[in-house]
Amino acid sequence: MATRTAYDRDLPTAMASGSQSVNRSPGHVEHPYWSLQTDQLVEQLETSTSGLLSVDAAIRLEKLGRNALARRSSGSAFAVFARQFRSPLVLILVFAAAVSIFVGEGHEAAIIGAIVLASCILSFTQEYGASRAMEVLQQRISRKATVLRDSFERSVDVEEIVPGDVVCLSAGNLVPVDGVILESRDFNVSESVLTGETFPVVKSAGRCAPEAGVAQRTNAVFTGTSVRSGTAKVLAVATGTQTEFASIAEALERRIPETEFARGIRMFGYLMTEIMLAIVILVFFANVMLARPLIESLLFSLALAVGLTPELLPAIISVTLARGARTMAASGVIVRRLDAIENLGSMDLLCTDKTGTLTQGVIHLDGSFDVQGNASKEVQLWARLNATLQTGLKNPLDEAIASAPPGQEDPSDFAKIDEIPYDFVRKRLSVAVGDSTREQLLITKGAVQNVVEACGFVQGPHGSTPLGAAERQAIDEKFRRWSAQGYRVLGLAIRRFQNKASFSRDDETEMAFAGFLLFLDPPKQAVQETLSALADRGIGVKVISGDNRYVAAHLAEAVGLRSDRIMTGEDLSKLTKNGLLASVRNTDLFVEIDPNQKERIVEALRRSGHVVGYLGDGINDAPALHEADIGISVDTAVDVAREAADIILLKRDLSVLVQGVDDGRKTFANTMKYISITTSANFGNMISMAAASLYLPFLPLLAKQILLNNFLSDIPALAIAGDNVDTDQVRRPRHWDIRFVRRFMVSFGLVSSLFDFATFAFLLLAVHATAATFQTAWFVESVLTELAIVLVVRTHKRLWRSRPSRLLAGLALGVGVGTILIPFAPFANWFGFVPLTGPVLAGLLAITALYVLVSEVTKSRLFDHGGRGRHRRKAMSPLLDRATTGPTRIAG
Repeated sequence: MATRTAYDRDLPTAMASGSQSVNRSPGHVEHPYWSLQTDQLVEQLETSTSGLLSVDAAIRLEKLGRNALARRSSGSAFAVFARQFRSPLVLILVFAAAVSIFVGEGHEAAIIGAIVLASCILSFTQEYGASRAMEVLQQRISRKATVLRDSFERSVDVEEIVPGDVVCLSAGNLVPVDGVILESRDFNVSESVLTGETFPVVKSAGRCAPEAGVAQRTNAVFTGTSVRSGTAKVLAVATGTQTEFASIAEALERRIPETEFARGIRMFGYLMTEIMLAIVILVFFANVMLARPLIESLLFSLALAVGLTPELLPAIISVTLARGARTMAASGVIVRRLDAIENLGSMDLLCTDKTGTLTQGVIHLDGSFDVQGNASKEVQLWARLNATLQTGLKNPLDEAIASAPPGQEDPSDFAKIDEIPYDFVRKRLSVAVGDSTREQLLITKGAVQNVVEACGFVQGPHGSTPLGAAERQAIDEKFRRWSAQGYRVLGLAIRRFQNKASFSRDDETEMAFAGFLLFLDPPKQAVQETLSALADRGIGVKVISGDNRYVAAHLAEAVGLRSDRIMTGEDLSKLTKNGLLASVRNTDLFVEIDPNQKERIVEALRRSGHVVGYLGDGINDAPALHEADIGISVDTAVDVAREAADIILLKRDLSVLVQGVDDGRKTFANTMKYISITTSANFGNMISMAAASLYLPFLPLLAKQILLNNFLSDIPALAIAGDNVDTDQVRRPRHWDIRFVRRFMVSFGLVSSLFDFATFAFLLLAVHATAATFQTAWFVESVLTELAIVLVVRTHKRLWRSRPSRLLAGLALGVGVGTILIPFAPFANWFGFVPLTGPVLAGLLAITALYVLVSEVTKSRLFDHGGRGRHRRKAMSPLLDRATTGPTRIAG
């Protein structure tokens, strides 16, 4: 029974980590913990080898904090709101307001301040809502661990583990704490994240020298490392920020590769900055040389810079991605990293195992046969003992054996003596049992070839006989025949002992091959339709499996994949890096693959120009998940795979992934809409304004009018995240093309400037407008054209053939009507507006309508719709695709 601890006294704020010791007080570790005797460590941690009581664990959690690398951010509304004012664009506006106050223009400063506040409120409401939504989603995939509480094994959230807990670890677990091993069995841990060592390290109970470094502490485990094989019980010593992993966590985060989406946004920012600086400097000095007032020229130049830049882009991205994540979650796809949504939409090749994705994933034991191929109750009993008594890595095959109808013999007549856990080198698992006759039996189950390697005999009805070449050939023939019929075949062997206290891998020799276990996992009924749906979206599928070639080929034929382009793990091991690169393009089935070869395959596919998604849930899938552009796992996967993945499927079904791809592409499409809309209208308007400022004897728009223009045109953008997306925009992988963004901006900018100059001519030559009338009329026309372009470039189709969302259409219409009414409002004079006459408004509306028509023609030419372009190019948006000659690799 766990001992109650005196945790109403002072508790440590940290446990000893590294070689540093701390002052002795209740709960502290006085010396480097890896050098202490177990009883000493247990005493200093005020716990027991059977774990803590739940009430004591709760007290420790309250006083020591959660087991996380950083304390949970409050994410308060105030903090998010304050963050809006750190934007460089907002700071520019604040600077402009300060300049206005300095020169005595308090009225101007008040208007600028009001617009700044309104913009920040808009951005805040979107970002705060997005952050709250993402917190809810992340809680759905929180990691669990098994600990001893109240002397029983309990599953708890990893963040609730405290020093003094006893943690039960097995193959596939991520180690959640720093601690020492109390007991272990064939326990191997991968510590590459800390030490860089590729191969797993054997860990066992004991003591190490106080000065031992991390790599030399063979009795200790560390947060963030992963269990490769075996089992262990670990006494938690350090958690959260006191772990070795915490000291390098920031460096590890900095190593996360930049995604193509993030890189595209960065490159777009560079482009906007270059244009903004050029315009500001040119306009400012030109106006000064024309003897315009210095402060007025500076405010005008700064307003131009703000007007050109899509200042709501960060908020739009956050909202669009968060909305996409919520939509995907409703479809059964949880996003762990928001910017991975774009990579999911860019994916053109999916690598996956077959179990659970192409097959039903509900494996059942179809038969237990002896060496001659006859049904055998004895083989079934031995298999049941092996499957139900092992305590290592859980797997569907063992579950299938355990759930099969029992034979006549009662497994309860046998008692477990020992076990030799499964590992990926031996590919077999052994359990030693004893019965009432005191005879001990070592039962080994695993891959047929690997089991045969441990055998020197064949088990027959009347005893064992030597295993010769003929017997090996007969075993192999049965294995091939059943595999070709689609069965997953395991081998089973036994060896008898007398009075042996413990067992090791050395005992897996001279065994007697006893028989076969046949498992069936039929293809999913709708998998062919799902694969066809992926193909329709430009996504190919390659199978990477540890199963033999016969099973994989049988399944491929059943689901409609090519079965003639196969590469085995043995073939792959003989290829150089360049040889593999040349071979992967023409291979559809990678079979009999060693887990360490998966990463090589994914890396070669990426080098060949594909955007690769990898779906995996096993211990050895983590490297491939890291290597892939988009790592995909399932919520039932082992810890290592889930933590390495970018996307978590709540259901292991490719149809769920198809919906996720569509949602990812919609998310990216809506993000690009905002960029297209702001660049197409803002660039032209700013160029026109800069040119007009050099020609007109007055400023074409006042700084406060420019800021109001920018604010009003941004309001409909808030609805872009939920806008409808045309079907054709989710049918192909999406990519950034910053060169096309530039061409798009210039093309639409020139069209916009052309109609701006037409407006100038109308106002100056036809209306003979005064400065105030000119500024008012152009303000109205500028806002109307920006609203119109929203409806034009949001779709690749004619705008009347693609319906926008109700919110987007409503906001655009509302802002348009409001803009026309602003000059007649009581506060119009605050902004320097005057009422417009009916003929002037009619002329502005006519110019806007003609602008929409010409923009539609420009869009058709750029998107290459219709005529020769449709036949000449792939059906992919040039705005979103890098090239039309094939897939392009992007950073994962």
